[in-house]
Amino acid sequence: MFEAASTAVTRPLLGVHAKLLGMAVLWGASWPAGKVLAQSMPPLTAAAWRFAFAVLILLVWMLATRGWPRLSPRQWASLALAGAVGVFGYAVFFMLGLQLVPASRAALVVTTNPVFTTLLAVWLFREHFNGRIGLGMLMAVLGAATVLTRGAPWHLFAGALGLGEWLLLGCVATWTGYTLISRGLLKGIDTVTSTALGAVFGTALLIVTALLLDGRAALAAPLVWTPTVWISMAFLVVGATVLAYAWYFDGVAQLGAGTAASYISLVPVFGVSSSILLLGEPVDSSLLIGGALAVAGVVVMNRARR
Repeated sequence: MFEAASTAVTRPLLGVHAKLLGMAVLWGASWPAGKVLAQSMPPLTAAAWRFAFAVLILLVWMLATRGWPRLSPRQWASLALAGAVGVFGYAVFFMLGLQLVPASRAALVVTTNPVFTTLLAVWLFREHFNGRIGLGMLMAVLGAATVLTRGAPWHLFAGALGLGEWLLLGCVATWTGYTLISRGLLKGIDTVTSTALGAVFGTALLIVTALLLDGRAALAAPLVWTPTVWISMAFLVVGATVLAYAWYFDGVAQLGAGTAASYISLVPVFGVSSSILLLGEPVDSSLLIGGALAVAGVVVMNRARR
């Protein structure tokens, strides 16, 4: 009887862990998929269509599970800020950076997201900090710097980074800002609602900017997409944007934020492997050594934080 009860408890939890692993695969594979879009159309047009499709699904998800929220003017303003930074800002840097940098390197550079988020959270919110967290941060930054500079991190001090690398650092900055906005300003709003409504504001900015810079061709872009582009877009919308978020939120609800967040350390691993397998991107020692160091640093940070 005890074994039967234990099995009944364990199986659902195994399903949740499987979903979190799937989330890491989907988010990792979003880098080569984004690379396909970045090379097939203007980056702002690609970002606008991706989130336009995703917003429709997110809104249906929100209305079906939460209904339309009653929010204060301050909460609406916070959602607008979150969308401007975390959707519009991040999407612009993401697509522009992928035009210039291999997807495998880009996926590893963003492992520094939790580093800068932790530093600012310690300063702004007095969150817990210890020596092991500091060690993990140092490892992650050194690993990302090794990947970014192709094995010569001292070049960071010589101003040797190209435009693509700076754009990827913009991804780090905007995601850090989005996380801190969510931590400080979006209290009282559930994650599904904040994701859906924040995406609405960010998508509106993307559409306006794409129309201003890319013109009417942005509206007609889907008419000339190849099957490969359609598949990449569908994957980014349904897989990496909607399904991965659903699995992540389910993991947070059933296992806790710390356990769910620890799976994010696997995202760059799947990002690099999928970029190599799907796009045939080259592998060198700086990618392997820097990537291993960056991922190990994130793991150390997660364990120390718990």
